Amino acid sequence: MNTADETLLHVEDLVMHFPIYRGVIQRQVGAVHAVDGVSFDIKQGETLGLVGESGCGKSTTGRTILQLYKPTAGHVYYRDQDLTTLKPEAMRHMRREMQMIFQDPYASLNPRMTLRDIVSQPLTAFDVASGKEIDDRVAELLKLVKLNPDFAGRYPHEFSGGQRQRIGVARALALNPKFIVCDEPISALDVSIQAQVVNLLEDLQEVLELTYLFIAHDLSMVRHISNRVAVMYLGVIVEITDRNELYNNPLHPYTQALLSAIPVPDPVYSETHQRTIMQGDVPSPVNPPSGCRFRTRCPIVIEECAQQKPELLQIRPNHFAACIRL
Repeated sequence: MNTADETLLHVEDLVMHFPIYRGVIQRQVGAVHAVDGVSFDIKQGETLGLVGESGCGKSTTGRTILQLYKPTAGHVYYRDQDLTTLKPEAMRHMRREMQMIFQDPYASLNPRMTLRDIVSQPLTAFDVASGKEIDDRVAELLKLVKLNPDFAGRYPHEFSGGQRQRIGVARALALNPKFIVCDEPISALDVSIQAQVVNLLEDLQEVLELTYLFIAHDLSMVRHISNRVAVMYLGVIVEITDRNELYNNPLHPYTQALLSAIPVPDPVYSETHQRTIMQGDVPSPVNPPSGCRFRTRCPIVIEECAQQKPELLQIRPNHFAACIRL
């Protein structure tokens, strides 16, 4: 893996609000605060894990970084190029450098297209290959993801979930990108297949010098594949640090609650382990709480939490958390 300190991606105060319209004249009456001021860096060759509960804005963050959603505010710098200011044609060419592996392999592949057509679609869209070159490149990509090149004429319904996700990985690699957003690529797969896909992603990262933003629910799998981990809650990042530091010394109350929920197959440990139970439900992103977003469920909340919005500050070396109690 490339361990250079070069920053490949810099996200600065990224905001993504989805407007809510009502009435005959479709007047805007509010907005869903899906992403609300997210900032982080991803170094060349590393994997940044992004974790959090469903609906916290993880997938929206990934899609907004790739400009699949036009951000409400903020900046996304890829190799010092601000993607939010690029015109459509310039952004189209930039997509050769950035790709995405989608969550559901059953919905992300066109059932009317053969495997050859699916994997070669980026090649024809950017006019980088034609004729026999396409067949050779498709065969090369299928071998890369450990699929038989003779399957190129088959359709998605003829493959299992794990094989379909490998097809999605092959399509993402077609243009030799350097940055890939992995949007929960294993959540729709059987547990027995998840490890195979993760190991494949790790092997590809080492061979092709890829950089990942790995979005997932499985905290154990995120620890396995990631160099650093960012924890997200209700549209904001509450903690970010090295994977071992996060799992061994979590600072934010939300991170502590998440990690305490990880099942451990050890009866002796389970008897002595104290799990942190969060009270209440996740607030609506349409009307998030004032001050700290986590204060309505936090076990150490104080009055100041409602008035003061916590900043993501360095509490320990390379360990950032957003909590006024720290």
